[in-house]
Amino acid sequence: VQLQAFGGGLVQAGGSLRLSCAASGRTFSNYAMGWFRQAPGKERELVAVISWSGGRVYYADSVKGRFTISRDNAKNTVYLRMNSLKPEETAVYYCAADPGREGSNMTGDYDYWGPGTLVTVSS
Repeated sequence: VQLQAFGGGLVQAGGSLRLSCAASGRTFSNYAMGWFRQAPGKERELVAVISWSGGRVYYADSVKGRFTISRDNAKNTVYLRMNSLKPEETAVYYCAADPGREGSNMTGDYDYWGPGTLVTVSS
């Protein structure tokens, strides 16, 4: 499956962005989806996960209550709504697909990755 993330950009601290990730090539609903991010000089970290049906979602503690992951299987798209953004959340955000349909919290379980979109949060 091919993935392409959109929606990154420059935002002030406290602001909001919505990232989108469009999938193509295989049946989108066969995959759980995850959003990850990697800040300069840091390891890639899991941000949020959504199961194939949307029935299970998971958030990293650092984003709970501020970020919302959702998907539209008819549009082959997964979204990440990010509110109250902080400067330390400046990173490249990646979407990824996990063939385990309920979604894993382990980076290694994601077989397909998009090229990422840069989010810059200014202070």
